[in-house]
Amino acid sequence: MRVLADPLRLRIVTLLARETLCTTHLVEETGARQTNLSNHLRVLREAGLVDTEPCGRFTYYRLKPEVLDTLAGQFTSLAATARTHTESKRSC
Repeated sequence: MRVLADPLRLRIVTLLARETLCTTHLVEETGARQTNLSNHLRVLREAGLVDTEPCGRFTYYRLKPEVLDTLAGQFTSLAATARTHTESKRSC
C-alpha cells in the first residue's frame, strides 16, 4: 500500500496500465526528473508491480496486472471481514 501511496508512483502505475512505456515517455508524461523517476521505478520493480524490457539503450516498463489483482482481492477480503465484525470489540 505504501508503494502506491506516493502520488508520482500512482501516476506511473496509471500510465503503465494503459501502455508499456520507456523512461523517456514517463518523463514527458509526468514532468518528473529522470533521476527521480528512476528511483520510483526501482521501488515499483522491487515491489513486483512492474516488469522491465530492455530495448537497445532504452528500458520499457510494463505493469503486472496479476499483482494488482492479488492486492485487490486481499483488500476486498479485508473489507468484507471488517463489515462482518463491526460490533466485535475486545475488552481491555
